[in-house]
Amino acid sequence: MTDALLLPASVKTALDALVEALRTALGDGLVAVLVFGSVARREYRPGDSDVDVCLVLRATDQASLRAIANPLVLARNSARIEAVILRDDEIGRAADAFPIFYDDIRRAHVTLHGQDPFASLEIAREHKRLRVEQELREAQIRLRRAAVDGLFAERALRGAVTRKLRQLRSPLRALLELQGLEAPDELEALLDVLARRWGLSPGSLLDPRASAAEAHAALVAVLDRGVDEIDRLEGGA
Repeated sequence: MTDALLLPASVKTALDALVEALRTALGDGLVAVLVFGSVARREYRPGDSDVDVCLVLRATDQASLRAIANPLVLARNSARIEAVILRDDEIGRAADAFPIFYDDIRRAHVTLHGQDPFASLEIAREHKRLRVEQELREAQIRLRRAAVDGLFAERALRGAVTRKLRQLRSPLRALLELQGLEAPDELEALLDVLARRWGLSPGSLLDPRASAAEAHAALVAVLDRGVDEIDRLEGGA
């Protein structure tokens, strides 16, 4: 299965070894192993990207977690494999709390072991809307603080914009989906849709190195418009 993931040989080897170690440690207690994030979206960059995996376990008691601790530490240290650990009976009940995160996994992942626990997951529209609003408003607040803390210095501002933009791809995509619009995963395509839909010019966001101040202003404009748009959807309208 990992042959389809377009990963360096060393990372494939580490991922295969992790899955085998988890099977050995947990047996039937290992429900599923999924790869998601940049790897599943075909955006993995060697030396820069993590390999995100979702482990679904039958139980998350101390014995189960102790059994997988060493394999997970080895995987992280050898290939930057980062694990999210879920219990199979909590996924459906937590969909209201993690609608965007679960939807991201659902739309782009590769199942390495077991059956896909997200295939039949239902995510309520209003739960997604509320989460989008929370993430956009929080980003507004944190971006203001980052600009002030960095005294609008070029390097600090550029770093803040770059980090925040990566975090906002999922909620911005979810917002477009709530509006019934095209919602591509790739960042440049997503920004293009926003520019055409909202009449903005977020092009400077694709290369904050050219002008951190312009990129900051463009991201502020995207956030302001995004919050206005999500407000119009309040109540599921």
